Amino acid sequence: MPKRKRSKVFWNNFKFKYKLTVFNENTLEEVVGIHVSKLNGLSVLLSVLTVLFLIAAVIIAYTPLRNYLPGYMNSEVRAQIVENALRVDSLQKLLDRQNLYVMNIQDIFNGKVSVDTVQSIDSLTNMREDSLMERTEREAEFRRQYEETEKYNLTSITSQPDVDGLIFYRPTRGMISGHFDESKKHFGTDIAADPKESILAALDGTVVFSNYTAETGYVIGIQHNQDFVSFYKHCGSLLKNVGDKVQGGEAIALVGNTGTLTTGPHLHFELWHKGRAVNPEKYIVF
Repeated sequence: MPKRKRSKVFWNNFKFKYKLTVFNENTLEEVVGIHVSKLNGLSVLLSVLTVLFLIAAVIIAYTPLRNYLPGYMNSEVRAQIVENALRVDSLQKLLDRQNLYVMNIQDIFNGKVSVDTVQSIDSLTNMREDSLMERTEREAEFRRQYEETEKYNLTSITSQPDVDGLIFYRPTRGMISGHFDESKKHFGTDIAADPKESILAALDGTVVFSNYTAETGYVIGIQHNQDFVSFYKHCGSLLKNVGDKVQGGEAIALVGNTGTLTTGPHLHFELWHKGRAVNPEKYIVF
């Protein structure tokens, strides 16, 4: 059969109409008679699907349901979510500090803390926060050995510069993974911390360096009073620029794993005094 003839037969069969009849069982009277074809059925089906699609599209486009589609959240809702998350985080930190402050005031009234040892509200809060941190057996053993070794070490006392009136802040939360060792040219303290953990300025000062280096990744340096300079290396991102004034305890960067000289998320913290690297652990309780 020629191809044209087969096509004509198929098209005629597709348009061929069938009669759908409904009879009364008792009288055999025709109640309803409908003439339909395959073409009519397909047209009705496509029309119904088109109408349903248009109705769903209108509902999604003009109602808040569109925000539940992946990647369709508008910028206003996204900005509001980020703002609310930051606000909740700030309120939680403020509430924690207020709770610590109230507990410290209670300790002062009960005679557990001497008033002469309190220099500022921040030092009082930080002191309480450090005391509430649980010590592991390994940390307790290390502290005992270190205190025993340094008990009669007079050189560490005489070589420490005068830091009267300076209160050093712990740059980030974490465990020490590498100590200061001038003989190996390791001029700082490594602190293993969670990625994106905040890095805080050790003292008030001015940002003198804020850039990326190949070996140490994102680095920020701050000039402080009494000829102190602090460096924070391997940061994930920097929050301050050169020339910015910062306060002690203010967030200046985030913990990261940048640069070639890194093996994991951590902060390499250096403290320099009059052009010479000093051991940060002599000034800060990590």
